[in-house]
This record gives sequence, C-alpha cells and structure tokens, in this order.
Amino acid sequence: MTTENPAIPRRRFPLGLTLSVAVAFAILVGLGTWQFQRLQWKELLLARIAALQVAPAQPVLPVLARIAEGDDADFTRVKLDCPGLSKAPYVELYSLRDGQAGVRLMSACRLDGAPYGSILVDRGFVSDSISARPPVDASDQTVLKLVGVLRQPEAGNRFSPPNTAQRWYTRDLASMAAALKAPKPAPLVLMAETASNPDWKSLIPAPIPADIANRHLEYALTWYGLAAALLGVYAAMLFRRRVS
Repeated sequence: MTTENPAIPRRRFPLGLTLSVAVAFAILVGLGTWQFQRLQWKELLLARIAALQVAPAQPVLPVLARIAEGDDADFTRVKLDCPGLSKAPYVELYSLRDGQAGVRLMSACRLDGAPYGSILVDRGFVSDSISARPPVDASDQTVLKLVGVLRQPEAGNRFSPPNTAQRWYTRDLASMAAALKAPKPAPLVLMAETASNPDWKSLIPAPIPADIANRHLEYALTWYGLAAALLGVYAAMLFRRRVS
C-alpha cells in the first residue's frame, strides 16, 4: 500500500492556462478557416478575371439596366460613346501602381437612355513624378469611343485619410459625382481600358491588376500549423507535470 508523501504538494490542474490555450486555439483555427474561405473567394475572382481577358465588350446601357434591377455586373467589360471625356473635368484619386505613388483621374460621362444619369470613369494612372495634366474644356463634346471594365468601388477604412478637393483617397461616388456636377451616378466605376487621351502617354489606363497574389492556402496552413503546435506544447506541459 502506498501513501502520498505529505511533503510533496499536490499540483492542481492548470485551469487558467487551459482556458487561455483553448481561446488561443479557437482563434488560430478561426483564422485558418477564414483564410480557406478567402481562398475560395480569390479563386472565383481569378477565374472571373481570366474570363474577362477574352470576353467581348457589351453595350453599357443594357448592362446598367440589369444593375438597376439588382444584377451583379462587377468585372463586366463594356463599351460606350462618351462625349467630351478627353477634356472633361476630373478629380484626382490617390493610388499606387507597381510600387509607385500617383493619382487616378476620375471624370464623369453623361448617359442618355439609361437608368442612371452618368457614370464615373477612371481614366487611368498618372505618376506623382509628372506634374502636367490633360487639358480641361467642358465645352468640348467630341465623342470618345471607350472600352472599360465595370468595378465595384472599394470602400475606405478607418485608416483612410479624409478626401479633399485636391486629392481623394476613397471612391466616394456620390461625393465625386457632386464635385463633378454629374447627375444620378451609376453605382459602379468604369475603369478605362482604352486611352481617353491617346496623345498624352503619361495617363496610363490600368483597369485591373495584372497579377493578383493568391497565398491564402499558405496562410491557412500556417494558422492551422500554429494551432497544432500550441496543442503539442500544451500536451507536453501536462505530461511533464504528471511525471515530475
């Protein structure tokens, strides 16, 4: 018959540590699962962009009519005639392209026969190293045939600087349209693929990123691996307490 040595204190079960490990484990698994969900979303996005590369441009008015009825037209290639776009007024939206800071010129194109009175056009990127800008003449109504991609405007976040008259940091379509005196803007932006100023090479049409990274599987496995490592360390600690 064995008896416990009263000189050796009995170790209590580490309840606080166990709860902390359980919370950390749940967070790590949740992050891994979220990355798997992002992986599925990114694969669908990349497939949609790949299909866009060969999709013919559709007339914009029927597409806008479908949008007004609730259809999703993000990443749809369209074509339209836009009077005066080459010399239209614009606002400047801060942007990065290939690691270089600059602005994207945002103008409005008026629409006839559409559910919306206008659509905002992202005419392209101008590097901050270039101070010149295209000429502005609101009276010029020369028709420009434009091909572009409809995109949902990305939302800002708490870290986005406030928009100013000189430089914008988020595509706030309602405010941009008001600044450009554009009536009833469509809820999507038209990202120009063809040049609005062919003779001014500093304005680079850049409708979608050429290379979108997809590392969500790697991130998911990293989070799951950390969760497994946490359990291993916890189990080893319990075993050591038991045998010591």
